[in-house]
Amino acid sequence: MSKIGSDLRRTLMPLTPAFALVAVQLVFFGLPAGAFIRGIVLGLLTALLAVGMALVYRANRVINFAQADLGFVPAILSVGLIVFNGLPYLFGLGVGLISSIVLGAIVELAIVRRFVRSPRLVLTVATLGITQLLSVLAIILPRLWDEVAASERIPPPVAWKLTVGTFILNANDLIAMILAPLAMIAVGLFLSKTQVGIAVRAAAERSDRAALLGIPVGWLSTIVWMLASALSFLALFLRSGILGVPIGGALSVSGLVLALAALVIGRLRNLPTIAVAAVALGILEYGVQWNAESPLLVAPFIAVAVMAALLMQRKGVSRLDQDTTASWRLADEVHDLAPEVARVPWVRVMRWGTYAVVLASLVAIPILLRTDQVIKVTAIFIYGIIGLSLVVLTGWAGQISLGQVGFVAIGAAVSAKCTEAWGVDLTLSLVIAAIVGGLAAFLVGLPALRLRGLYLAVVTLVFALSVTSWLLNDRFFEWIPRKRIERFPLFGRLDIDTPTRFYVYTLGVAIVVFAGVRGIRRSRTGRAILALRDNERAAQAFGVPVIWVKLTAFTISGAIAGVAGGLYTHLNYSFDINSYNVGRSLEVFTASIVGGLGVSFGAILGAAYLRGTEWFVTAPEWRFLSTGAGVMFMLLVLPGGLGALVIRIRDELSGRMYRRARKKEDVS
Repeated sequence: MSKIGSDLRRTLMPLTPAFALVAVQLVFFGLPAGAFIRGIVLGLLTALLAVGMALVYRANRVINFAQADLGFVPAILSVGLIVFNGLPYLFGLGVGLISSIVLGAIVELAIVRRFVRSPRLVLTVATLGITQLLSVLAIILPRLWDEVAASERIPPPVAWKLTVGTFILNANDLIAMILAPLAMIAVGLFLSKTQVGIAVRAAAERSDRAALLGIPVGWLSTIVWMLASALSFLALFLRSGILGVPIGGALSVSGLVLALAALVIGRLRNLPTIAVAAVALGILEYGVQWNAESPLLVAPFIAVAVMAALLMQRKGVSRLDQDTTASWRLADEVHDLAPEVARVPWVRVMRWGTYAVVLASLVAIPILLRTDQVIKVTAIFIYGIIGLSLVVLTGWAGQISLGQVGFVAIGAAVSAKCTEAWGVDLTLSLVIAAIVGGLAAFLVGLPALRLRGLYLAVVTLVFALSVTSWLLNDRFFEWIPRKRIERFPLFGRLDIDTPTRFYVYTLGVAIVVFAGVRGIRRSRTGRAILALRDNERAAQAFGVPVIWVKLTAFTISGAIAGVAGGLYTHLNYSFDINSYNVGRSLEVFTASIVGGLGVSFGAILGAAYLRGTEWFVTAPEWRFLSTGAGVMFMLLVLPGGLGALVIRIRDELSGRMYRRARKKEDVS
């Protein structure tokens, strides 16, 4: 009996967070029976996506942001065949399923495999590029029928209905309740009972050792992407029958958050826990929507529930859970030139010459460019400051933040309030924004001390969603600034009311922040943050205060983001919460990776690349650089980012100058 009890406890323990989520829904957000069933159905669709993401994480150790879009294109094809051509339901389902498997294989072979040796952050950003490419394909595909697929519903194959209270469930609901669990059970049996599935699990645990044993890791990755794509198609196909084809994209931000939350509750690889957690989150989300005054309140409730569920988890005891080495670091870390190289006269000329060229370019910008272009360059510098906050948190501390714009929004709101309501000087309002942004990051960092990597990424993403939908929404709080934000003279003397003057002021702030970040990097605090990223246990053994250093990194990052927010709201003369959505967070994250998190100036380069190619490149043949395809091309060529390229060029030129100087010394 004791053994049975122990086995039962071991089986149910991972499901505790999911049970807790359902308990919260039952107690605080009651649902009628029909609505509860609909919540289960929608939760099952989220579970299909979350399980697919878990499979990809097993194979590649990355967050697959393209998971929903893998199934969206085949789902559009099925909708066209069934709705527009009037073909049978099963035929459309079969064609869509086959095309999803083929699409998954193509994406893995043509794109993912090219990044197999790249850092995982780079491949994660590459999946964002895949998302954009597939989204474009999903928009183009309905043109085959000269139709628009958005909101189209797949008619149920049989005339079956069930009335539960005021809810009417049709055959599409029943099919989803049958097919979704069967698909996930089939995946579980495939992984546990077949030789290929066992090989996939083995390769997921240690791909390097699996390759040494002769296991074809590459082809196993292809199989995993095919399975993930099939699960995604099934989720989108079933959703199209119940709610209609999604409008504006395969997956909403809240849907992405729910799938990621289920993924981390299941510790990234426990498929039953992930599936049950996704269903529980779906029920909770539907319960909040049913009872709350506004659907915008879903995000904060889900945020609290997800945070509580993550903190309820006991710390894992597996090798992967205990590994605290740098799992998400980027390649090509910056390094100073050797002293003997730096002392070479021509190297010094190159360094100061570079500084002079950069300074001259910055001075020439307001002279050579139009007024609207000066405003855009100012925005690029502000995005660069946001990128610097990610350099500290992700590049130095190794903590992934997908919701950095949440801290930017807090700084923007506080700075705008200081100016609008109290007439505070802009410089002082930026200091206040930095303090409040740093405090917000400190508070977010407290519960996140037990989390890292993908876990922390989900927490910050949920935080950013809560900030934009509730915390800084003027529908719920009176203090949010609504009026025009004026730019008062600095210290009552220096006007910054023109685009050129504000450009100069923003440039000055960016230089101060950049110099401060470089100073911190060279200080004991910076070295301690880097040591924790590289190996937390070793750093702790050498007396590094782990908790204090982590919170310091969070606080510095939040303060920098707060400053950027204050500048951005004054650039636009207003505080608009829609400017700080989660999509903008992912854009900033992408720009930082493209620029290179290993170097401080990579943040500026990334912002200049992503926004500069969008705003200033007009030639059609080069416009692709600002698209997902352009980002993937850049990361494929430069996995360390643009900053790593600059360092490589510097090292090459400095090395040549040093060798030439040595030859002259030897001759003399």
